[in-house]
Amino acid sequence: FKNMKNIYKIIIILSLITNVNTNIFAEDIHFINFKKVLNESIAGKDAQSSLKKKLNLEILKYKKEEEKIKKEESELIKSKNTITKEDYEKKIISLRNKVTKLRGDKQKSFDQIAKMRVNAKNQLLAVLNPIIGKYMEENKIKIVLDKKSVLLGQTSLEITSDIIEILNKDLKKIKVN
Repeated sequence: FKNMKNIYKIIIILSLITNVNTNIFAEDIHFINFKKVLNESIAGKDAQSSLKKKLNLEILKYKKEEEKIKKEESELIKSKNTITKEDYEKKIISLRNKVTKLRGDKQKSFDQIAKMRVNAKNQLLAVLNPIIGKYMEENKIKIVLDKKSVLLGQTSLEITSDIIEILNKDLKKIKVN
């Protein structure tokens, strides 16, 4: 029984020491919502807007092309009985080739916009990393985690607004290309 009491005392002391150390280190860890920084900073909003405009223009362009092909298909179906079988089959093959080309062009266009989005994000992160590094140094922060990796955290440990404010002063626009 005497040994059991000593073991309990040791366990309690160790848990208290561990708890104290955890609380000390918790102050050195902060988190940031990178998605919010990317979407709500001035440069991020501008890039999002520019990319959205490009995407909408491409969607409209390909929608018009699809309508032209549908109209051509409809006219071909109507003329099926008035043209020779060989001409009809040639026009069907031509129409299929147009559809295939359109799909390929559409995919290339959307892939290009996706690349532009990644490039804009990388540009923003290239500017953001030194800002966060300097902020960490000035505020004696040892670790900054992405908010999506944090299960629970005190709101006072979130630095998103501070970083957005600094970023807005340093970067107004991202070159989207």
